[in-house]
Amino acid sequence: MSVTELSRSRARAGAERSLCGWGRVGPTRAWVVRPADEREAAEAVAEASGGPLIARGAGRSYGDAAQSAGGVVLDMTGLDRVLSIDPQRMTVTAQGGVTLATLMARLCEHGMTLPVVPGTRHVTLAGAIASDIHGKNHHRDGAFASHVESITLLGPSGDAVEVTAETDAELFFGTLGGMGLTGVILQARVRAEPLAHPWVAEDMDRTNGLEQTLELIGGEEPRRYSVAWLDMLAGGTRMGRGLVSRADPLPADVSPPRPRREIPGGYSGALTAPALLDMPRHVPGGLLQPALVRAFNAARWAAGPRRARERPLPMAPYFFPLDAIGGWNRLYGRSGLVQYQFVLPTGEVRALRRCFQLLRRLPVYLAVFKRFGPAYGGPLSFPMEGWTLAVDLPASAPSLREELDRLDNLVLEGGGRVYLSKDIRLRSQHLGEMYPDLDSFRALRARVDPAGALRSDLGARVGLCEATR
Repeated sequence: MSVTELSRSRARAGAERSLCGWGRVGPTRAWVVRPADEREAAEAVAEASGGPLIARGAGRSYGDAAQSAGGVVLDMTGLDRVLSIDPQRMTVTAQGGVTLATLMARLCEHGMTLPVVPGTRHVTLAGAIASDIHGKNHHRDGAFASHVESITLLGPSGDAVEVTAETDAELFFGTLGGMGLTGVILQARVRAEPLAHPWVAEDMDRTNGLEQTLELIGGEEPRRYSVAWLDMLAGGTRMGRGLVSRADPLPADVSPPRPRREIPGGYSGALTAPALLDMPRHVPGGLLQPALVRAFNAARWAAGPRRARERPLPMAPYFFPLDAIGGWNRLYGRSGLVQYQFVLPTGEVRALRRCFQLLRRLPVYLAVFKRFGPAYGGPLSFPMEGWTLAVDLPASAPSLREELDRLDNLVLEGGGRVYLSKDIRLRSQHLGEMYPDLDSFRALRARVDPAGALRSDLGARVGLCEATR
């Protein structure tokens, strides 16, 4: 197809737009096409033969993984149907553009739920697979990839194929965490699990500093869910104080309390209901400043119980607390935010402490600390057995990129890596050190996409794929 013919095809099917990730940093322009069904998706891919092309879901990856400067971006949110639910096999099959909120709401009607969810319900199924998302229970249940049975992939030629671990293990596992660079995920079948109550029974402990936090969360963890919120702006020995939460699903023989506020549709309604508060589209200068966040953190820490046991909490706010504020990323203003998430292997406590010491120099507005279980998935899957810290930082912070470069070096020295789905600034020379199976991923791409049509800004920036043709 000539450039002129491609331009005409694009004009019929989409529009040029500026795109960025959830961090609102590093926008680029691309031609955005929103297919209504799988046939239109295949036609769009075929018409854009030669690329660059990448699929995009809800736009919730923080960095530039779902952007393709000067190319075509497939907005897959029109493919959002739940195709089938099988209570006997405990599986659900759905199109890639369905959000986890919709998927969980539909599963709830059958007394089922997803075994792994991230910190927001607004990501798409395809995005969950491409980023190999993880939750508060990775140490027990692994990442999302552990529960995927089959994937229907649309290749650069416009042909779709169903892939499983048995039919094409290399392509299947390469797609799990593959950042959308092995094909467009049209649909997937994933395992579900029974849902007795949409509640959890939570233990919570308040810690006075980092050492106490590490001691408390560093032992054996019998609970299914485990996470710690940390106050990184507290001074002196109080830095790293936090609220450590461990929880299990509320047992089936325990009746949950009556909620203080009835939500139409119950748990399903809570999953699909709009946010309680929406941030305006334009927040001049950003509302968040270090002094304000420091005061908020102190109040949040003081409001947490010193020690609470088996207190019942609804699942929706427990798993998705920030979803209560629509567009909360706008609080950072036009400059946006950078989320930096790294993992260090078990035993690398010295490296972990050095990372915390470096982070003292940065305005960390939000910090979440969790543990990971054994690695599973493809060459680009992020989790490994150990500890992971995710921090939110204002993108306008002085010397931010230089400090994060130093943090990269500390992570590398400890044998860790950063999460590509959150990344917006990693240097390409570090990628192979952090992801030692990178060559096998590149070999896979050479097999399934020899022309290099599938390209994202992330892939071009860190060397996963060519920057230009």
